[in-house]
Amino acid sequence: MGRSSRPKISEIARLAVSSIVVVGAGIIGTTIAYELQRRGKAVTLLDKAAPGRGASYGNMASIAVTEFMPASRPCIWAQMPKWLLDPEGPVRIRPGYLPKLVPWFLRFLAASRPSKLRELEAAGAVLCRRVYEDLDALLKETGLTHMLTAEGCLSLYTDDAEFKADREHIEILERFGFRHEILGGNAIRDLEPALTTKIGKAVLFPDNRSITDPYRLVFALSERFGRLGGRIVQGDVVDFEQGDAGVSALRLADGRTVAADKVVLAAGAFTARLSALLREHIPLETERGYHTQIMEPGISMRHSIIWPARAFMVTPTAGGIRVGGTVEMAGLDAPPDYRRAKILVKRAQEALPDLQVRQATEWMGHRPALPDTVPVMGSSAKRRNVWYATGHGHLGLTYAATTGRLMADLITGVEPPVDMKPYRVDRF
Repeated sequence: MGRSSRPKISEIARLAVSSIVVVGAGIIGTTIAYELQRRGKAVTLLDKAAPGRGASYGNMASIAVTEFMPASRPCIWAQMPKWLLDPEGPVRIRPGYLPKLVPWFLRFLAASRPSKLRELEAAGAVLCRRVYEDLDALLKETGLTHMLTAEGCLSLYTDDAEFKADREHIEILERFGFRHEILGGNAIRDLEPALTTKIGKAVLFPDNRSITDPYRLVFALSERFGRLGGRIVQGDVVDFEQGDAGVSALRLADGRTVAADKVVLAAGAFTARLSALLREHIPLETERGYHTQIMEPGISMRHSIIWPARAFMVTPTAGGIRVGGTVEMAGLDAPPDYRRAKILVKRAQEALPDLQVRQATEWMGHRPALPDTVPVMGSSAKRRNVWYATGHGHLGLTYAATTGRLMADLITGVEPPVDMKPYRVDRF
């Protein structure tokens, strides 16, 4: 936004008029800000970068309503030692960061108790059942329905052994009633001719549709927010001014302050740093994800694909084909290791033998990860005028419209259509 370190008096006055400040201009924060502004509130959307330039820029563009199950399941723990010893494995922990992860991993392990898993599965399923009700309404009222594709996602398996290894996933979907169709042989390649003949079985998830460009979606929503009178401010929050009534203003790194009657912290993986300033601990980590955007892939695709045994995803989006996946635990400050992106492309070429890597760019972003895989959505337990919306993990795009609806309900005093207790900030 190109602001000097000494703001003009007129700018200071403009920053002081907002009653609700939403920190974080990714898909979650932007959707919350839009929904609040639509309901007649005076809202400022605040981020150190322009809208959509964080994790939302490079996500895999999937409305993944079938992917709500907790990551900490026994089948994952069984594979974890093998993955961690494999330099090309789907999970990588930088050795120097491991000591900092111990408290998070203990909570991750605690979330794998059978009774806890059922509780967490139900909390995710409740949100995913609402996704299209909320998303369709959001896209319709903003004139953005063209950004949602009609095609679903194919989950790939070379043989029955690979399929059985993923059977728990299918059983969870069957228990909660999510649509899927098991396909074999020629039926798979009828849908996606570019796939290798080595794929013997697939599961079609028709409701796991895609967004034509996730960054453009955030940008378009921020434009609609602005047309309704919302304000977008670029700045880095470094502290809060607090009193008996709660937070009264946010201090920015360049010396500006932004007045606030209410504050929503929706800064993705960076939210924990902000909550720490309020003495409210959130066990939030970053799962660093990588993608390669290929603009001249030499093939065409209609569906997104995921190969669970190889831990990658490919989606036609943003004018090309995007290859992404993997998890790297290394914190917010370590430089990217783009070898991770190259590994994913190599695996994608196993599924798509004719995939070419021409006019390609690599990217790394920070997914906000909570140890139980369920997002935080609700009021602060320590500051009466602060709310949180974070920890959506791999499902930020999926949950965005629903999060915007639920958070706007909470903040404006409307009874939400679902029980919000599973998503409270003090559940850990």
